Amino acid sequence: MANTFTPLPDQPPPPSSVGAIAWMRAHLFSSWVNSALTVLALYFLAATLPGLIDWLFISANWVGDNKDACVSGGACWAFVAKRFEIFIYGFYPLDQVWRINLIFVGLLVLTAPLFLKSFAYKLYLAGFILFVFPVIAFFLMSGGVFGLVHVETAKWGGFTLTLLLAAVGCVGALPLGILLALGRRATGMPVVKSLCVMFIELWRGVPLITVLFMSSVMLPLFLPEGVSFDKLLRALIGITLFQSAYMAEVVRGGLQAIPKGQYEAADALGLGYWRKYGLIILPQALKIVIPGIVNTFIELFKDTTLVTIVGLLELLGMVKSALGDPAWPDVSKEGYVFAAFMFWIFCFGMSRYSLWLERRLHTGHKR
Repeated sequence: MANTFTPLPDQPPPPSSVGAIAWMRAHLFSSWVNSALTVLALYFLAATLPGLIDWLFISANWVGDNKDACVSGGACWAFVAKRFEIFIYGFYPLDQVWRINLIFVGLLVLTAPLFLKSFAYKLYLAGFILFVFPVIAFFLMSGGVFGLVHVETAKWGGFTLTLLLAAVGCVGALPLGILLALGRRATGMPVVKSLCVMFIELWRGVPLITVLFMSSVMLPLFLPEGVSFDKLLRALIGITLFQSAYMAEVVRGGLQAIPKGQYEAADALGLGYWRKYGLIILPQALKIVIPGIVNTFIELFKDTTLVTIVGLLELLGMVKSALGDPAWPDVSKEGYVFAAFMFWIFCFGMSRYSLWLERRLHTGHKR
């Protein structure tokens, strides 16, 4: 009688190869160098974290009209609470801030469907958000139409101005950067290629602070008498042109990463130049350089603090100006922590969205 083979049931993996212990061995104690760094990091956290938490939350003062209310030795968040509206809205009239809130709510409502997998009109909605909504938002903030009170741009400031500079710079720089990247690779049009190369190298050769200084101080000197542009508009144009040069180089890297066979396949299908790039080349190139594009946007978001030198008070500038209030002496730490926290929220959010977008668009060609 033949014996019947009965396989043994699968055995569980060793406890040391799964779970938290395995993760710690792989990421924290994989070598003696990593082990030493882990121990040092734990010692640093143990020495600083309790005091930091106590200063930030436990002993913090949350309510008060001046510095005298902050007597517990913790952070004086009463200063931030008292100046919160100025930090967010700048000098915008308080009875008109509903217009800014309406823009924020409208943007959130319009953006939410983009995260829904089943929503079929993402491309049209994204186009509306990028190119139509900013125009509506501008007239809503500026006023002067439909019975809205006009609010001059000199009163725009705070975190609203930070978002405005970053949003306009991103929306304007991306399409302009794509055109510059295509122009730089236009081997059959030497004049266009030369102009694009000169533009990109010129703007990449100077720092943003110089661009802002030139647009605010030097540009009016070259304009005819009686002709002037709004200071905020000049800053927006300078930031957009500066950022488009960097965006062009990011997109050019994506175009160079596309295999030659994709170009040949598009030519074999008889597609023209714009259809070849619009339907085949650019979608693949932009997908490849998503991290670079988001990195450029994050860099621009942080660089908006430089507009302080031309007299525009964004979030950090508004915090600096509030620190001079004699009713709130020695609250610089709280002000800068608040500004850093606001910047971290948005920069970290953009970073996570970039990762989500990479996974969402992953089609099996990840290298």
